[in-house]
Amino acid sequence: MNSKQLRIVFMGTPEFAVPSLRALVSEGYNVVAVVTAPDKPAGRGQKLHESDVKIAARELGLPILQPEKLKAPEFVEAMRALAPDLGIVIAFRMLPEVIWAMPRLGTFNLHAALLPQYRGAAPINWAVINGETETGVTTFLLNHEIDKGAILAQRRIAIAPEDNVGTLYEKLMNIGTGLVTETVDRIAAGDITPIEQVSIDESTLRPAPKIFKEDCRIDWSQPGKRIVDFIRGLSPYPAAWTSMKRDDDDTIGSAKIFSATFEPAAHTQPHGTVESDGRSVIRVACADGWISLGELQIAGKKRLLVRELLLGWRGVAQYRFI
Repeated sequence: MNSKQLRIVFMGTPEFAVPSLRALVSEGYNVVAVVTAPDKPAGRGQKLHESDVKIAARELGLPILQPEKLKAPEFVEAMRALAPDLGIVIAFRMLPEVIWAMPRLGTFNLHAALLPQYRGAAPINWAVINGETETGVTTFLLNHEIDKGAILAQRRIAIAPEDNVGTLYEKLMNIGTGLVTETVDRIAAGDITPIEQVSIDESTLRPAPKIFKEDCRIDWSQPGKRIVDFIRGLSPYPAAWTSMKRDDDDTIGSAKIFSATFEPAAHTQPHGTVESDGRSVIRVACADGWISLGELQIAGKKRLLVRELLLGWRGVAQYRFI
């Protein structure tokens, strides 16, 4: 079977899905429709915001579906009318069986981790937070359980010490594009054997649940490497943060921290103690040394490098990070 003749329905919403969609179209695959999230109000003016996938699909001249409910009869009928051979999902909502089972060759998902590790909504963040040195992308067939379908193909990539979630996102987005087209070709050629995720000791798996604001708070009593990996795994979004309390004031402020390095050292300072030379260094005591901050954003202020921040912040050493 010629992979370029397959009738493909592509489903996705954010930027992460866009390069794969563009690659499918530019390489001549037959994308018959794109399904993406409905437009939503955003920003101060609450203007309707279109998804990145919708913007790309319109530029590519593709039919666009934006169902509010994926089980709605009108959407199900619209999908049936497309007569899809294959569904492709990248960063979209959980699909009902009536949709994912509709294409005659099934529906596969691109996941930004090496399944079965890091099942869940935030696999890139958690891989960095947990100090992994390798990750990758996986294509797998959808079934009734989240991220537990049969694995089709994988590609691996090293996580560099300087990577944060932003840089790793870009790398995985790019290698994912190649894996998507490879998977389509192999499905069409019939030379792919799905590997079921069975007989797995769940206790050996690291999950990747959705991250909320309170999950992003830095615990300064942790070892330094753990704290730096935590900051990297949340930078630039949603961003690790800390509360700040001034010695002579009960007011508690906060700051987001986007980059930091660890200096191992023996010390007797309470964790969260702040030291600064007033010019280019702000460091915070942790369990086994000091965390030197690189870039941060005080609540209500601009995001700045430490040396820029210190031009106007003279009393930093009077604070404690908590």
